[in-house]
Amino acid sequence: MEKRKKVVVVGGGFAGIQVARRLDSNFFDVVLIDKINHHQFQPLFYQVATSQIEPGNISFPFRQIFRNKNNVQIRLAEVTRIFPDKNKISSGIGDFYYDILIIAAGCKTNYFGNKEICKESFSLKTTYDAIKIRNHTLKIFEKIISIKEEEREPFLNLVIVGGGATGVELAGAFAEIKKKVLPKDYKSIDFTKFQVFLVEGSKNTLSNMSNKAKIASEKYLKKMGVELLTEKFVTGYDGKTLTLNNNEKIKTRTVIWAAGVKGNFIEGFPPDCYTHSNRIKVDRINKVPGSDNIFALGDIAYMETPKYPGGHPQLANVAINQAKNLTRNLKKIIKGKPPAEYEYRDLGSMATIGQNKAVADFPFVSLKGFFAWIIWMFLHLMLILSVRNKLIIFINWAWKYIINDSSLRLILTEDMNSCGDK
Repeated sequence: MEKRKKVVVVGGGFAGIQVARRLDSNFFDVVLIDKINHHQFQPLFYQVATSQIEPGNISFPFRQIFRNKNNVQIRLAEVTRIFPDKNKISSGIGDFYYDILIIAAGCKTNYFGNKEICKESFSLKTTYDAIKIRNHTLKIFEKIISIKEEEREPFLNLVIVGGGATGVELAGAFAEIKKKVLPKDYKSIDFTKFQVFLVEGSKNTLSNMSNKAKIASEKYLKKMGVELLTEKFVTGYDGKTLTLNNNEKIKTRTVIWAAGVKGNFIEGFPPDCYTHSNRIKVDRINKVPGSDNIFALGDIAYMETPKYPGGHPQLANVAINQAKNLTRNLKKIIKGKPPAEYEYRDLGSMATIGQNKAVADFPFVSLKGFFAWIIWMFLHLMLILSVRNKLIIFINWAWKYIINDSSLRLILTEDMNSCGDK
């Protein structure tokens, strides 16, 4: 039998996990490289940020996932450069050589070049980001208790920038805990003065969904007390005051940026291989142009097809199905068979705005309300990797539904004086 091919996979998101799981151990040895040691379930980050579920419930250690896959090795490192002519990549722990390279490095928050906003606001692209938001918001309420009434305004304004699914879900979740949870913990705070703002540059929230979903999401958010600022752009934020393009100003100590993403850039390809948002251009089998053995998958891959001339949406289903198609194709290529081209079959989009409130677009129907919310919960539970975590999250959701509360509001910060006697 021919020697097994060495495959290096960069990134352990939805695409990277699927590739490493599905590559046939009779033909491939896999090295999975990531700068963190676990897979993160991004669709539920907002629930960690708003103290609804614990981070451990949506984070899955790679070594546990691949415990029974003897052909998969895990390396904790950040890849810094690709050398296509040498079949080599460089990382913080040294160089790796490959027969096949698969880049599934995902995306990060796009601040559109505004360094001040990057420094002063929060993003929501990792489990750690979600924990930081949770810590910060809880500390804000602790701060409010001890300051004078006239000093409270900036602490009582929370601004979310970006009206896509992440922004809408965050806004709905904060509006919900403002009404049902936080007043029980902080009885001395007047939560009628706590404002949740959602800033969106386009005319509607959920601009990539149907008109029914757009209208329903805005109706839900307004009914929950969220202040919608559509057709407005953020031009600056110094940590105390947010400025909009119409020169409107909002005093706030909490800004969460969910207004866009760009690829996690890895050097090594010619400039024309990248889009303006750092996505890597690929052909219909996810191969990088000019290479015979380098592929890109998921959010970082930009593939133009007749159905999607502007590239596929950056969704989990795209990443998962590109990975499945590539693993089949790599085996076909080894056997001398022609590979199959990829095309995304749109199964729909959805977003939840709060308890009993969601919107869902499917190819055959658009839904809103309770039924859409039930479907949203079911489909997200099915994507969770382990049965144990599915059960824990379901129990958390059921308990929260019954009593409108959770006991997860822990502030977890470093003890700066842990080595001293003070």
